[in-house]
Amino acid sequence: MAAKRFILANDAVRRNAMDAIRTAPTGWRVEIAEPRRSLPQNARFWAALGDVAKQVEHNGRRYDAEAWKAIFMHALGKQTEFAPSLDGSEIVPLGYRSSELARADMAELIELIYSFGAERDVVWSEDARRAA
Repeated sequence: MAAKRFILANDAVRRNAMDAIRTAPTGWRVEIAEPRRSLPQNARFWAALGDVAKQVEHNGRRYDAEAWKAIFMHALGKQTEFAPSLDGSEIVPLGYRSSELARADMAELIELIYSFGAERDVVWSEDARRAA
């Protein structure tokens, strides 16, 4: 039996999910989770990170969008780790993936970025200003 994923959009999908659970082999797992972040949220998130990366110096240096992602994820209380790059010239963020965030968590993360940016006079690009 192949893995299946159901988005509980209507009663028919719910019935199909319940049928799949009833016929699943012993030992298989079931997960019920909030919807993950939306594609518009993801686009807005990365645009905002890019704006911060271009305009904000933190602790005496500039960071790329990926590093800012880890910094903001940590500020939101998500587990993040850092490791030195192979040549030792940079710190590489490891850990929590933003693609795993629920929509509400992503909205909170975007608001955190905007609040941080507002305190530092970040000028938001058109992509970052679009509604999520």
